[in-house]
Amino acid sequence: MYKISIRLVFILLAALPTAAAHSQNSNPHALLANQAVALQEKRCMVCHGCYDAPCQLKLEANAGLQRGASKALVYDGTRLVAAKMTRLFDDGLNEEQWRKKGFYPVLDKKNPEQGVMYQMLDLKKKHPLPASGKLSKTFNFALNRDQQCPKQDEFEKFSAKYPLWGMPYGLPGLTTDEHQLMTDWLKMGAPEPEPAPLSSAIATQLAKWETFLNGTTKKEKLMSRYLYEHLFLAGLYLGDENNPVWFRMVRSHNPPKRNIGLIATRRPFDDPRTKEFYYRLQRMPMTILDKRHMPYRFDQARMDWYQSLFLEPDYDLPVLPDYSLAMVDNPFLRFHALPAESRYRFLLEEAQFSIMNFIKGPVCRGQIALNVIDDHFWVMFADPDSAEPEQNAKFLAREASNLRLPTVSTGTPVDLFSWRSYAKAEQKYAKAKSRYLQASLNDAGRNIDIEDIWAGDGNNNNATLTIFRHFDTASVVKGLVGNVPKTAWVITYPLLERIHYLLVAGFDVYGGASHQLESRLYMDFLRMEGEYNFLMFLPPKTRLELRDFWYRDARPSAKEHYFGTSDVFARDTDVVYKTDDPKRELLLRMRERIHGAEAKRYDYRETASVTVVEAFEALEANIGLHNSFIPQVNFVNVIGEGRDEAYTIIRNNAYLNISQPFQEQKRRLPNDDSLTVVRGLLGAYPNSFIQVNEQDLPNFVKHVASIKNRADANRFASLYSVPRNAPWFWRLSDKFHAMHKEKDGIEAGIFDYNRYQSQ
Repeated sequence: MYKISIRLVFILLAALPTAAAHSQNSNPHALLANQAVALQEKRCMVCHGCYDAPCQLKLEANAGLQRGASKALVYDGTRLVAAKMTRLFDDGLNEEQWRKKGFYPVLDKKNPEQGVMYQMLDLKKKHPLPASGKLSKTFNFALNRDQQCPKQDEFEKFSAKYPLWGMPYGLPGLTTDEHQLMTDWLKMGAPEPEPAPLSSAIATQLAKWETFLNGTTKKEKLMSRYLYEHLFLAGLYLGDENNPVWFRMVRSHNPPKRNIGLIATRRPFDDPRTKEFYYRLQRMPMTILDKRHMPYRFDQARMDWYQSLFLEPDYDLPVLPDYSLAMVDNPFLRFHALPAESRYRFLLEEAQFSIMNFIKGPVCRGQIALNVIDDHFWVMFADPDSAEPEQNAKFLAREASNLRLPTVSTGTPVDLFSWRSYAKAEQKYAKAKSRYLQASLNDAGRNIDIEDIWAGDGNNNNATLTIFRHFDTASVVKGLVGNVPKTAWVITYPLLERIHYLLVAGFDVYGGASHQLESRLYMDFLRMEGEYNFLMFLPPKTRLELRDFWYRDARPSAKEHYFGTSDVFARDTDVVYKTDDPKRELLLRMRERIHGAEAKRYDYRETASVTVVEAFEALEANIGLHNSFIPQVNFVNVIGEGRDEAYTIIRNNAYLNISQPFQEQKRRLPNDDSLTVVRGLLGAYPNSFIQVNEQDLPNFVKHVASIKNRADANRFASLYSVPRNAPWFWRLSDKFHAMHKEKDGIEAGIFDYNRYQSQ
């Protein structure tokens, strides 16, 4: 019988106190499992969490460890046809099913020391990284690198060829005690810690929600379908923020009070292929990964609000929409009966979550999807109570056929033949919108005014958002963060709904290249629409100047599609300007006017010392080529007498235009690159860790400004950046995670180090 090291258990309990909270069981085996899982989160899951986890070994839950690994790639830009789906928790429910899908074990239940994971850890112990100097040239940290995914019978050959490639890959190994803990756990079969039983209060709340979501009236059924299609990626939680219990919304063959019979479809609006099904809340036994974490509260107040939005209004619903292609293709037809204002209010109430779905969804490598947006821009929303015509239900009903979105029908390049029809329909909608807006403003005897931008009802800090693009990932936060950006959007209900169905509900990470290209091309239209809506608040002359500046060297059709010379685009605005920079004036006015727009949570000036503020202000003010050598996302630990603070330095790449999906580097303007500094840790994928003393910050800023080439950048990194093989790497990593949890609470998750740069 395997013997537990009790001394080791209690050593780790002292070192990792939060992990003990995973279980109230005092059994030594349970304590060991809890501590091992807590350690795995901070040492293994930081590279094995999202869909691009090496070898598809996802360690966010024990189910991923039991599933094992695969040599197949999820991200393959050359894929011509849609791939078979391998979503954890969805496309395989036990080891047998995963083995049939090509996954191989990384554990050996009969001889644990021969398991791949055990041998990977042992390889690292036998061949640790050098504690200083550059890493071996055998390491490749590119995301598109050729992956080595050895099976158990291939491991001897693998270890002989790549002796330094033990786990954690390209990072320091575990300490002696940590290694002992992990191997002891693997020898036990890597048992999963028992989840705490639901309290009576949570169980009652769960039952109430499942009853609510499975109402029998047509209104209730349509509401639940709408909720499911918008919340299927949400991290739903019951209970308070300090002790949440996590769930997700799924469709099930079985009704409440029975085990969930999961219905897994490629997209949430696909036909469940059964007449009777139920919406259920499935408890999720997983660790929170920052990249995919989108918390959404389910409580009585939320339920009452849904009731007032979707069930109390008086509207006709003679028949429920079916799952025919016409309905699947168009959410505006599918949910036509639901009041448009209710749908918009639903999306607005948690606007950060609504936008975050396409920023933080399952897409872990979004270069094609994300190079359609600028690196830093601000977002506002049309006021739902204004005369904005797109909230008019009749207008939406009339234009519904032109609002349909690209939908995968074959999963092959054949789908691209339908592209022109989507583009033409979208252009018809754009022209109809301009005509309708012109007529509506004429009838009202006014022009667009500042009151047409939603101010958050005076209490909702979702009214403004800032989006940062980090090459192939992005972040979205509440408020207008950083210096005034190059572009801004104003989002209306139809635009917000189409973004969701194009890039969230309708986007297939396993889809072929044609699907991803179609999505990218159509998102061009949506970006231009958001920019167009913003430009309408500026003087006509400024609109044209900014349009031409934003689309330098772009095809003429890109400028004319939305920014043509229609009557409404030439129409004046009722906003009164006092400066010769209307864009800046308007955006700064919005920052003062809209609730939460000042974003004090991210403003380093709120708490930093004079030395820190002056240094970071100088860093942000100095735009130029030197910034292009700074990594995209840098976690900075500023230490000093009585100070131990976390900041993030974000690089914003500049472009001539972003209206083309390819040859991005040819449109780069590195001389215009800028940096944004925020308080706290922002970004799921840090590219570098930096530790700097408060008194050395002025020199740090001077060093950044002095960078002229790659050699200078390497010298800068050697002075300030923490290399992958630094003996203190994990200590700083744990510190950043603790700071993240303390500051961001329920929004915090585990960072991903797949993009951490090598020196």
